[in-house]
Amino acid sequence: MNERQPVRRPGGRSSRVGAQVHQAVTDLIGERGYGNFTVGDIAARAGVADSSIYRRWGTLESLLADVALTRLNARSPMPDTGTLAGDLRTYAAQVAREITGPDGPAVLHLAVALSGNGPQGLRAGDELRAERMRQLQSMLDRARDRGEDAPDALGVLDHILAPMYIRVLFGMGPLTPDYIDALVDRLL
Repeated sequence: MNERQPVRRPGGRSSRVGAQVHQAVTDLIGERGYGNFTVGDIAARAGVADSSIYRRWGTLESLLADVALTRLNARSPMPDTGTLAGDLRTYAAQVAREITGPDGPAVLHLAVALSGNGPQGLRAGDELRAERMRQLQSMLDRARDRGEDAPDALGVLDHILAPMYIRVLFGMGPLTPDYIDALVDRLL
């Protein structure tokens, strides 16, 4: 007997629903702040049933962690310009665009809020930091392979990313190209 397996279509309804739910979460965080909405609010905004959210993510915290991880990890591919200085400038500019874009501050606030909210939030924060460090380490290893003197990944985090995140989280001015270049120059 030949049983037919259902055909999965990447990018189909499931992907569309996931994107709608993620956008609804991001919009609600931007409008109301963390902790000021329910799964029902998200479902209504996304145009899906509450049960779809619970079936896919299980809990509100799992959904919020997924949004933070997806939004902050997927947007900054590691550049390969041929020099560490070029890679760092390009990467920092990409991060600056993502965190100052329409959804950036809301997603940053979500990541910060999650990290202080129970085991699931801590796990999401750990996963986010681990992914960022993995990305940075690949860029730094590539620079060392070219014979360049590269800092460690924590140095990049401390001297380039953290100042940009702080400026965005606390509304402390724009992330101009000159500011970003100065951060890279100080590190190198």
